[in-house]
Amino acid sequence: MTKRLLDFLDASPVNFLAVRNIAAELEQAGFRRIDPTAPLGKVKAGDKLYVTKNDSSIYAFHIGRKSMADAGFRMICAHCDSPTFRIKPMAEMCCEGMVKLNTEVYGGPIMSTWFDRPLTLAGRVLLKGADALHPRTMLLHIKRPLLQISNLAIHFNRQVNDGVKLSKQKDMLPILALITDEMEKDNMLVNLICEELSKQEKVKASDILDFDLYLADTTPACTFGLHNEFLSSGRLDDLSMCFAGLEAMLASSTKGATKVLAIFDNEETGSQTKQGAGSPFLATMLQRLCIAQSGTQEAFYQAVERAFMISADNAHAWHPNYSEKYDPTNHPMLGGGPVIKINAAQKYASDAYSASVFAELCREAGVPCQRFVNHSDVAGGSTLGNILASSLPVKGVDMGNAILAMHSIRETGSVADHHYCVKVFTHFFS
Repeated sequence: MTKRLLDFLDASPVNFLAVRNIAAELEQAGFRRIDPTAPLGKVKAGDKLYVTKNDSSIYAFHIGRKSMADAGFRMICAHCDSPTFRIKPMAEMCCEGMVKLNTEVYGGPIMSTWFDRPLTLAGRVLLKGADALHPRTMLLHIKRPLLQISNLAIHFNRQVNDGVKLSKQKDMLPILALITDEMEKDNMLVNLICEELSKQEKVKASDILDFDLYLADTTPACTFGLHNEFLSSGRLDDLSMCFAGLEAMLASSTKGATKVLAIFDNEETGSQTKQGAGSPFLATMLQRLCIAQSGTQEAFYQAVERAFMISADNAHAWHPNYSEKYDPTNHPMLGGGPVIKINAAQKYASDAYSASVFAELCREAGVPCQRFVNHSDVAGGSTLGNILASSLPVKGVDMGNAILAMHSIRETGSVADHHYCVKVFTHFFS
C-alpha cells in the first residue's frame, strides 16, 4: 500500500497528471467516463461512472443498490493542487548568457524550501484543434532535472541565517540554461516543449497555443526513520488524501448508498473556479444522476438530506521544536491516526454531530482518532469542506492525516496514518 502511494506521488507532480492517473485507476476498475455534454441515459445499481472538469478535477460515482433518494450518498472529497510556481507567458529572461524563467507563485508555498533543488516542468499544453473553440490538450511531465532556483551565497548576504524577506518576482526565478546558440535563446522553452511532446506525437512550435506549466521537485517520494515510519514527499497535502479516497473507492463493495469520490482543483487559491469546491459542477452532476435514476428533481433533494461527506485535507502534526504554536490539549501526533479538524469560526465543516460520526467510524474500523483545534492566538487555514457545504448542504466532517512542514516543497507524514486512513475510508464506503 505504501509503495502504491509513493509511486502515485512521483507520477503526479501537478493536478493534471494526478487526475489522469486517478482516471486510469478508475478505468482499470471498470469505471466508465461520462460525457457531460451528452444525456446520461438510465442509471442503475452497480454502475461505475466518472467525469472530469478542466482536466484538473475528477468525480467518481459507484451507484448503490438502493436509490439515492432512499439511501443518499457517501462522499469523500479532497483536492489535487498544491503550492508551487506557475510559468508565466513569454517566460524566458536572458542575462549575461544565462536563461531563467519568469514565474508566478501558486498558492502559499514555503518559498525558501524551493532553493537549490533539482526541479522540472509539468502540466498541460494546448494545441490547435478542429477550430478555435476546441483546442487539443497534451500533458507534459519532463522526467529529468531541468531547472534550479539557486540561493545567493552567504558571502553576499551575511544576514541570511537571521531571516530574509524573499521577493516573489526577483528571488524565485529558476535557471534553465546557458546560451550556446544565439538562434535558440528566444525559443528555448517552446522548443523544449515540442521536443518532449514529440515523444508522444509530432508537435511543431506553430501548433502550440498556450500552456499551464508548473515547477515540480524531481526528488522521488520516500520513507525514512529508524523503522521507515515516516513519509517524505512533495504534495502530501493533499494527494495523499486523494489516493486514500481512491484506494477506498476501489476496495469497497457496492452497498445501499451510492459512493462518491470528488477530487477538486484550486483549493490552494480559494476554490472559486469551475473545477473547485465552490463550483456548482458536482451538485449539478449529482442532480443529473438522481433524475436519471428516479425521474424526479425531488430525488436529489432527498439524497442530499441523507448524505454524509468526509472532507479529507491534511492537518498539522505536533512539531517537537515548536510546541508553543499548538493548542495545549488538541495537538495531533504523527502516527496517531486520522485527525478531526475543528474551528469555532467555521473554517472547517466539522460540528459535534459530524465529528461524533467520524470518530465512531474510526472506532468501528479499529483505527485511532485525533482532534485538531488551532492555538487561539495562531490563525489557521481553511479547506474545501465548508465551501462545498455552502452549495451542497450535506452533513460532513473535515479531517486529514497529520503532517509536518505543510506547504514545504517536501512534507512529512506517517506510514501508519496512511494505512489507518485507507482503512476507515473503506469502512465508510462499505
